[in-house]
Amino acid sequence: MNKSAYKEIAERSFGEIKEQQFAYAVLPWGAIEPHNYHLPYATDILLSRTLSIAAAEKTGKEHNIVGGVLPPVWLGSQNPGQWNQPFCIHARYETQKAILTDVVASLYRQQIKRLIIVNGHGGNAFKNMVRDLAFDYPDFIIAVTDWFLTVRIEDYFENGGGHADEMETSLLLHYFPQYVDMGRAGSGAYTPFAAQSLNEKTGWLPRDWSKVSDDTGVGNPFKASAEKGARYAAAVIEKLSQLFSEIAKGGIYRR
Repeated sequence: MNKSAYKEIAERSFGEIKEQQFAYAVLPWGAIEPHNYHLPYATDILLSRTLSIAAAEKTGKEHNIVGGVLPPVWLGSQNPGQWNQPFCIHARYETQKAILTDVVASLYRQQIKRLIIVNGHGGNAFKNMVRDLAFDYPDFIIAVTDWFLTVRIEDYFENGGGHADEMETSLLLHYFPQYVDMGRAGSGAYTPFAAQSLNEKTGWLPRDWSKVSDDTGVGNPFKASAEKGARYAAAVIEKLSQLFSEIAKGGIYRR
């Protein structure tokens, strides 16, 4: 394989795949949902897929370890108030677990026993699914990363938020500027809970998005830039590549 021109599994032919041994697989996972007025519904999918491919390419070049990046899963778990928006698709836990189970079963039969889920949607949670699958496939390793938590956002951006904010907007401006329309962007202003214990995370419940944000954004996007996105992406890709190589090598435990 030409490691300088890394391709997603879906873009390769059987001839290419058959000639290559894969040490691990990557499953990008996102959602279909509104991202303020200026970013595409596929933001979480585009970013998880793009960062996964870049990290796999880096892992191949620097560690000579080949991984296969699967097409992204677009079925995400949504909050009330968000799932009421047109074409925002909510996937139940059972749906997501069924998809993941079938992916693992298929890879296991093919003797590919290392999988990294690269999650790009904050509403998705995989820990219990992975524990169940570890029970069923004890020699299959599944790691999960929320790529947006791998690097401190504060070191790269002035405004946080977490949804169609400065960070996501900067990454889209870097990778997919054709999908960004800053002229339509809302302020991303959002309202915290009235219950301080929920703001302090003493307890948790899903936020009703209709009571949180008018434009579906959470965080001011207006200081975003492609340059900021490029710097942040490079740092995230470095972290992901380290994860990919360590999972692929198998030296996970000290004993």
